[in-house]
Amino acid sequence: MTKSEMVKKLGESWGGISNRQANDNLDVLIKFIVATVKKDKMLKIPSLGTFKLKQTKARMGRNPQTGEPIKISAKRKVAFSAAKVFKEAILGAKK
Repeated sequence: MTKSEMVKKLGESWGGISNRQANDNLDVLIKFIVATVKKDKMLKIPSLGTFKLKQTKARMGRNPQTGEPIKISAKRKVAFSAAKVFKEAILGAKK
């Protein structure tokens, strides 16, 4: 699904608001998520999941083509973990 298709469906489900208003609302939501994860390093949205900012440590790795050891520097990563309710809605409940 493209962003324009999503905006159209959101506009319809939000009481028939215009595509421009739906797009603005979606942009505000995304900016809120980004700002919160940057500041607090985590954002938990019930029934959807958790966004986390993780710091990885520097480590030694291996070049897969030559087998030569290389140093992999420390970096920050963004992770998303889906909530149980979300997984069950998509995949179906386990029995």
